[in-house]
Amino acid sequence: MKDKLIAFGIHVVISFLIALVCAALVFYVWNPYPLYLSTSIIKIFFLMLIIDLIIGPILTFIVFKKGKRTLIFDLIVIAILQLVALGYGLHTIFQGRPGWIVYNVDRFDLISVNDVTTNHLKGAKNKYQSPSLFGVTYVNAKIPLENLVVRNQILFEELNLGISPAQRPDLYLPIATAIPDIKKHAQNLELLKQYNDKAKVEKILNEYPLANAYFPLKTSGIDMTVLVNRDTAEIIKIVDLRPWK
Repeated sequence: MKDKLIAFGIHVVISFLIALVCAALVFYVWNPYPLYLSTSIIKIFFLMLIIDLIIGPILTFIVFKKGKRTLIFDLIVIAILQLVALGYGLHTIFQGRPGWIVYNVDRFDLISVNDVTTNHLKGAKNKYQSPSLFGVTYVNAKIPLENLVVRNQILFEELNLGISPAQRPDLYLPIATAIPDIKKHAQNLELLKQYNDKAKVEKILNEYPLANAYFPLKTSGIDMTVLVNRDTAEIIKIVDLRPWK
């Protein structure tokens, strides 16, 4: 029993260290705060932890027996199964990570990697063909108003297929092209007090004195707020405040 407990403890420590590395990658690189609050990433990562920290070490405890002829083989099989499960979980999170924060008319949309419509990738510029491996990129989804045929096609896809312009990388332009619209459509910070606890709003705004306006950030889960400077169109910070009811 003592040998089993030692093997179990060693496996837990190793699994915990691997989990810490994965957590740093998931919550600091792919889904920085507060973006992970708006997705199902926490649930997926929790399931990964169950496999990594509980099931793997328990299997080691069950099969471990000092002097057992097939012990090394059994431990290798457990390690492989654990790594495969961990790899699958990380791949799922990687594919669902935020890839783009897209300025879309009068708001920002959080677009994950698997939200992008692949049939529109062909017409996209090279730098918008694939998202960054580390963090998110701000872009502007610009509808070509001068081209009636393309504009009608975009409208048709949005109304009938549910494909937002923000999901179309062929419409992406540098975020700097949205500066006039950002200055025009930025909303008054006082509105945030209608949708959030007043004390929380004031506390957060005190941390970002350069912010004097905001935009809603539409996500697949809980919508967030993008603080901006209306005068310069500078994006200050994404914060955990509701931008509307």
